[in-house]
Amino acid sequence: MAEWSKQDERQYEHIKDSEQERGTSETRAKEIAARTVNKRRRQEGRTPNKTTQGTGNPTHTLEDRSKQELYNRAQELNITGRSRMSKVELIQAIRASR
Repeated sequence: MAEWSKQDERQYEHIKDSEQERGTSETRAKEIAARTVNKRRRQEGRTPNKTTQGTGNPTHTLEDRSKQELYNRAQELNITGRSRMSKVELIQAIRASR
């Protein structure tokens, strides 16, 4: 994991403390804080996360992409019912939307 900046650390502590003041357990507060900081870092491009954000290499066929990549592409295309689809169904739905 890439190192957090001092600002990331401060934001983490602030969110964690705020969540605990609201009555959230310490473990859950830490999780919420870490997810929030990491989300901002991903949005800024400081922590690319291919597993959760990528849609796969556009030069590869849909069959060569992972189910998660196909799901992300289906999400971009606003394909309904994608969470219940298999990899084959995702491929069919993506092709049908073109």
